[in-house]
Amino acid sequence: MSKTWIIPDLHGCADTLKLAIESQIKPDQEDHLVFLGDYIDRGPDSKGVIDYIMALQKSGQRITALKGNHESVCVKAFQDDRNNKPFFGIRTKTKTQKEWEQYGGGQTLESFGVKRPADIPEEYIEWMNQLDYYVDLGKYIAVHAGFNFSLDNPFSDTNSMIWIRDYRVIPEKINNKIVIHGHVPVVLEHIDLIIKNKSTKLIDLDNGIYMTNKVGYGNLVILDLTTMEYKIQTTTDEVIFTQGF
Repeated sequence: MSKTWIIPDLHGCADTLKLAIESQIKPDQEDHLVFLGDYIDRGPDSKGVIDYIMALQKSGQRITALKGNHESVCVKAFQDDRNNKPFFGIRTKTKTQKEWEQYGGGQTLESFGVKRPADIPEEYIEWMNQLDYYVDLGKYIAVHAGFNFSLDNPFSDTNSMIWIRDYRVIPEKINNKIVIHGHVPVVLEHIDLIIKNKSTKLIDLDNGIYMTNKVGYGNLVILDLTTMEYKIQTTTDEVIFTQGF
């Protein structure tokens, strides 16, 4: 029987991702891999993460890749840099680039071997730009951050889907589905408790893959939606810790 695997925030940790996929979950071709966004920033190989997912897609593996706020900022940094006109022959960094670099964007540029967002190959920008905001998985609905339940129609607010942090799920507004998300790192014990809680309406899988210096964090947690069991892959990449976003 095919399985659905939910894979949260990766933040440039390509080696950790490869190890988890190839040594732990070992998906069949029929398995569905759902990525919750934030493939880039902070870790050493953002390009490698996207390359690996692209390779899985090209191999025929069933993939759903969702958009995270880090991809959204990267695309904006690219677009703003493209529109940034030189001043007396000097092209300074845009405000978006400066802000992005504070939250790990510098590591992403380095992984592509460039210094400016506009020099990232367009195929990667196009890939990030066309990512889905959420996916309906029957009993569950997967999204990077969550939904704005203050609206009559939470599906109308795509910005909240990649940015929102504090919210209370109102099940009837999303067809009584359980929300699975990343975006906000939580301690491993919390993830374990919430997965085992049969009455939960909200499952956060983000254990802060880049937070290798903090007890209870620094792992990639991958959930098998079919059995509600999960795999833990300790981060093997060298990560520069950055706050924010």
